[in-house]
Amino acid sequence: MCIGFPGKILSIDEDNFALVEIGGTTREVCLDIVDEPVRTGDYVIAHAGYAIHRIDEVLALEKLAFLKELMDHEIY
Repeated sequence: MCIGFPGKILSIDEDNFALVEIGGTTREVCLDIVDEPVRTGDYVIAHAGYAIHRIDEVLALEKLAFLKELMDHEIY
């Protein structure tokens, strides 16, 4: 099973790579296959080094809170 994580785009460079913050950690992801245009401040689902889907901020924050709860309670 593959898991994608919601992250907030902090910056986008000229090569179409974004710096994304996911639960306090930053990662670089490629924007080449994301399903719709994105900009700094948007949330995306990141998987295997790629942003694959733009996601609503409210839903992204809800999913991040759930992931934090799982990690805090070691339910995984």
